[in-house]
Amino acid sequence: MMEITANNPNLSSWINVPENSDFPIQNLPFGIFSNYSSSNKRVGVAIGDQILDLYQLFELGYLHELPFEGGDFEAEYLNKMMLHGKMATRQLRNRLAELLSTDNQELQANKDHVEQVLFNQKDCEMHLPVKVGDYTDFYSSEQHAYNVGCMFRDPDNALLPNWKHIPVGYHGRASSIVISGTPFHRPKGQTIPNPDQPPVFGPCKLLDFELEMAFVTYEGKALGDSISTAEADDYIFGMCLFNDWSARDIQKWEYVPLGPFLAKNFASHVSPWIVTLDALEPFRTSGPVQDPKVLPYLEYKGNKHIDINLEVGITPEKSEETVVAKSNYKHMYWNMNQQLAHHSVNGCNIKCGDMMASGTISGNEESAYGSMLEISWKGTKPVQMKDGSERKFIQDGDTVTMRGYAQKEGIRVGFGEVNATILPAK
Repeated sequence: MMEITANNPNLSSWINVPENSDFPIQNLPFGIFSNYSSSNKRVGVAIGDQILDLYQLFELGYLHELPFEGGDFEAEYLNKMMLHGKMATRQLRNRLAELLSTDNQELQANKDHVEQVLFNQKDCEMHLPVKVGDYTDFYSSEQHAYNVGCMFRDPDNALLPNWKHIPVGYHGRASSIVISGTPFHRPKGQTIPNPDQPPVFGPCKLLDFELEMAFVTYEGKALGDSISTAEADDYIFGMCLFNDWSARDIQKWEYVPLGPFLAKNFASHVSPWIVTLDALEPFRTSGPVQDPKVLPYLEYKGNKHIDINLEVGITPEKSEETVVAKSNYKHMYWNMNQQLAHHSVNGCNIKCGDMMASGTISGNEESAYGSMLEISWKGTKPVQMKDGSERKFIQDGDTVTMRGYAQKEGIRVGFGEVNATILPAK
């Protein structure tokens, strides 16, 4: 089999890839789809506006040299495929790049096979890509942590004493992670509008988005073993966009002493395509100087941050979208390698399909803040929408959309989008 690396910037595909598409041949992200030809869910790969059906591709004999079986691709989730590990999925992605490259005739010369394995994305339904066993949400953007600390404490004590020593995180609710496009109802819970009065029960009034990214893991080590920062890349399959919805008024009342609960577990949305860590390698960049110096198990070598452009738009019902934030994943203080190393340093076992979110991603400029809490500064700076209305937080009928892409030397590797519409409380 000819050696082709999917990241080769000179590769081009015989499949038409529109200009500024998130899905050139250098990306090839994985997802779960179904369509008119079969209601069965199966593994697909995005290329331009098309989806390549890996189950059909396997059945037609194009993937038999790889360590996979048909059942790995006719599956409700990517987990079966991911259980084969990093080297196998890397070989698979490179093989797909070979089959899709302009110079290769194996697939493109067989028009009958092409019709069996390629589908328009608009004719397909995307599903939750991973069966998430465990979900962890970190709190790793210094600007976001500083902003929140300023609002609720004071600028001199904005960051708590442990923040620059450990990647702070909490264990979240995996069952309410849903695919992009899934509408959800405004959550209800206890709030305390007046600190001098008892709490009241009712719908959340301060519903917020949080601009995040998440990474998905391969099978980790046994209980009791840990993953080092140097090993972390081998245990990370890929990344997706993540909207970690937050009910700010519920959160304010409940989070002491054990942190987020009802304010977070009602819904989190993910984008349908998992972009592999391999596809993101060309976009590595240096991170911030970490001061004070971290403990040895959190030290790392090389560029472990990633330059990914991010934006958030709000579309009121029957109106146009207003972009309210433009940020970048490179702003993170703690990177994925450090997050995974810290998560497992006590012997916590990491499983295939675990999802770990970054925490809200905020840049240094106000335009790069990653939540309405920050953008409207706790409701004191309303944001103007194109229809003339204002937003301090998210209203019923609003659709929030997040997008992300990395770009360098003419190559764009994107994530598509994650969006959701808010319905009134039940």
